[in-house]
Amino acid sequence: MSQDNELQQEQSQVAQDAVTESAQPQAPVAQPPRGGDRGPRRGGGQGRGPGGGPGRPGDRRNAGPSQAEDDERNEWKEKVIQIRRVTKVVKGGKKMSFRAVVVVGNGKGQVGIGIGKSNEVIGAIQKGVAAAKKSLITVPLHNTTIPHPVKTKAGGSVVVLRPASKGTGVIAGGAARALLELAGIENILSKSLGSNSPLNVARATLKGLAELRTFEQIARSRGKTVKEILL
Repeated sequence: MSQDNELQQEQSQVAQDAVTESAQPQAPVAQPPRGGDRGPRRGGGQGRGPGGGPGRPGDRRNAGPSQAEDDERNEWKEKVIQIRRVTKVVKGGKKMSFRAVVVVGNGKGQVGIGIGKSNEVIGAIQKGVAAAKKSLITVPLHNTTIPHPVKTKAGGSVVVLRPASKGTGVIAGGAARALLELAGIENILSKSLGSNSPLNVARATLKGLAELRTFEQIARSRGKTVKEILL
């Protein structure tokens, strides 16, 4: 009987020790960082953000063109009038190149002609576009046509331009039609006389558009009002 009592006392003592140990607070176990220690983050630990850190300007190398640049780029339209292969005789033989005649306009009264030369067609067109944008003229429009008739000459080409009523359309062909459409003229009558060279026809048409004047300019030069010159 004494042995049974001693065994019971030992079991009760072990149970009390286990309860006491479970009741005591245990220190938290440190968990290793996920993915390993990668060192300090760039940007001062406040996140990268759009500017790559506080006080640091954003990276503009990968930024696309702004909306204003896109609108300005889409505003201009271009048409290739002629592409010719040019041969130049040099000491060692013949040198081949290309010449492109390009018309550029925004359809709102501004138009220009440019000539580009290069060993490749694409390069010649690009040079022609750049040259055309440097020689833009402003065409005075009256509604959807021109204010008055005009006749001009460039080289051996003679071009006649006359205003037309609404619904007539652009009665022209070749280089003259491309130039008038990009200038924003919707109704006009034209006739090409003499040489039919695309470059000379385009130059004669551009010269005629540059000689146009509005009713206000004509009245001011004569010292009269617009009503007096129209009656």
